[in-house]
Amino acid sequence: MTEASADTLRAALRAIKDPASGSDIVSAGLVEGIQVRGGLVQVTLLTDRAHAAAMEPVRREVEALLGHQPGVTNATAILTAHRSAPARNPTPPPQRPGAQGHGHAHGPGGGPAAQRPLLLENVKSIVAVASGKGGVGKSTVAVNLAVSLARQGHKVGLLDADIYGPSLPRMVGLHRKPEVRNDKMVPLQAWGLECMSIGFLVDEEQAMIWRGPMVMGALEQMMAQVAWPALDVLVVDMPPGTGDAQLTMAQRVSLAGAVIVSTPQDIALIDARRGVKMFEKVNVPVLGVVENMSYFCCPNCGHRSEIFGHGGARAEAARTGVDFLGEVPLLLDIRTASDAGTPIAAAAPDSDGAKAYAALAERVWAKLSGRGVPKGPRIVIE
Repeated sequence: MTEASADTLRAALRAIKDPASGSDIVSAGLVEGIQVRGGLVQVTLLTDRAHAAAMEPVRREVEALLGHQPGVTNATAILTAHRSAPARNPTPPPQRPGAQGHGHAHGPGGGPAAQRPLLLENVKSIVAVASGKGGVGKSTVAVNLAVSLARQGHKVGLLDADIYGPSLPRMVGLHRKPEVRNDKMVPLQAWGLECMSIGFLVDEEQAMIWRGPMVMGALEQMMAQVAWPALDVLVVDMPPGTGDAQLTMAQRVSLAGAVIVSTPQDIALIDARRGVKMFEKVNVPVLGVVENMSYFCCPNCGHRSEIFGHGGARAEAARTGVDFLGEVPLLLDIRTASDAGTPIAAAAPDSDGAKAYAALAERVWAKLSGRGVPKGPRIVIE
């Protein structure tokens, strides 16, 4: 399928009218930019806060029109005020019969300009698996946590929100594009999970050289333009750090909570602390902290080595007032299973690594069920 060009798509957008000026949105200067990447299209529409509600139908119309263009897998449009929007028609729209004037503008329904609705409303609980930095095994924890929850009888989805470095396709062994039905992508299935990743839509070696708005738009596509079934839990593998993707998730879905992954070493704990604080600032409860790569046991002699230190995440959880969800050891089997696309929680459910993730899943589910972290043995494999 030939990739659509920005010029072709811009020409197609001339069919959409600007509600204020009556001219098409391209001539009115409302189309700030069009980016095309591997069948994914993002259009940036200029507006300002006062006209955002009126532009919402235009935004939806842009997505619908471009979604049917040849070479387009999915299209998303975002409203931005990065620079001054073109002058708009100052004439106020006529009031509905019986409406009373109050001297200031209102959005639909007589209240303030409406926020865009929350996404993924058919998912009972959305859990973000996050870290303040990369390299702590967050994606491995997210995948095996999701598989463990599914093995425990829950309907589980897994969303790879790391646009720049999607690892889900490799870790679950999926290397094909999702089917599109009724203008929505159908999640791919593996290991009892409903899965979606930007990695399903682009080549594994393609660099995602995108600015923040493009990243946020792609993330919204994977939530709004995917036919997610009813789920008990959607586990979201967040990118490292505290940036655009984290804010988009906090603003666009109702997160049940976040699981923070860290290694025991001090430098990782500093960044984990930032992750906890970020979620607190956006009113997302932190379900707890996991200490990944907690220690290493030699498979030959059984000698235990605390390569990155030990117990730092437990101490950090106590210091910040959040629950400690347990320890996951550094095991060769976990790494090889992930590289092979066979998560250890599914491929070897009786292994030490799978038991660690199963215990973690039980604790996360207890938190989601309002039962708190259950007492009992820690997630420690001796």
